[in-house]
Amino acid sequence: MQDSEIVAQVDDTPIARAAQAAVQVAGRAGEGLPRPATTRVMVVANQKGGVGKTTTTVNLAASLAMHGLRVLVIDLDPQGNASTALGIDHHAEVPSIYDVLVEGRPLADVVQPVVDVEGLFCCPATIDLAGAEIELVSLVARESRLQRAIAAYEQPLDYVLIDCPPSLGLLTVNALVAGQEVLIPIQCEYYALEGLGQLLRNVELVRAHLNPVLHVSTILLTMYDARTRLAAQVAEEVRTHFEQEVLRTAIPRSVRISEAPSYGQTVLTYDPGSSGALSYLEAARELAVRGAAGTVGQQRTGSGRHAAPTAEHGSTMEDNR
Repeated sequence: MQDSEIVAQVDDTPIARAAQAAVQVAGRAGEGLPRPATTRVMVVANQKGGVGKTTTTVNLAASLAMHGLRVLVIDLDPQGNASTALGIDHHAEVPSIYDVLVEGRPLADVVQPVVDVEGLFCCPATIDLAGAEIELVSLVARESRLQRAIAAYEQPLDYVLIDCPPSLGLLTVNALVAGQEVLIPIQCEYYALEGLGQLLRNVELVRAHLNPVLHVSTILLTMYDARTRLAAQVAEEVRTHFEQEVLRTAIPRSVRISEAPSYGQTVLTYDPGSSGALSYLEAARELAVRGAAGTVGQQRTGSGRHAAPTAEHGSTMEDNR
């Protein structure tokens, strides 16, 4: 057997292919992305649970940071899953976003660097946040406490990504008042659009009364399974109703994406050669380039062609489940 044939066989092993993919990801991550003119504060929201909000938040944040940008993740979900995925300790005694919202503590006092990714920072959530909804009710300017905390944060940042709980309570309202853009993850499954209309109406209410710059700029399709007609139909319907806002990149269903948080990592560091890592890198690139080019959508929610589509997709999609 020729030496070249042996080398070719070695290079064609699964481990070698994975290594090559990982090197490719590392190379693409190091290319750099355009910095926004001002800090982009993006609210990752969808009151429907299990759509990939936290997964999207941490993996987009890691992707942007790996491209040389400075990114802060604010974990606003009492479950603290974003903190877990980034390897940040968030037991009850840890200073957290609760102290910022309820006690008025400076954001800089609770932000922690993410060890695995340079340029990535996290403001953790603890179980104390579960009671914040009630405690915020009696506080002055309760809807804008997060906004003021972010405005007072003096460290330079390119992106702030806020991971919201699966509800439309005061925590999510704080996020919507603090943000400029809303990023909505939508899973490519039946009833994916259920409840989306209410979220869009809430965005419109916040814009009308509390935050006039707020708009839905980005929609990301998650849990996409190319093997099913259902996923393609959901994706087509979302793209039809939100033509300008939907990213071209869809995030596939991936075991690696699901496994990564159990190791306190994002998929970018857990398995950089996986399809999930590649997809999030590409989505982050698209997000950054669109923002720099000024092409993010200024969606008018609740009316016109951007009104939320119905979740009742009809018998065709029902038959394909």
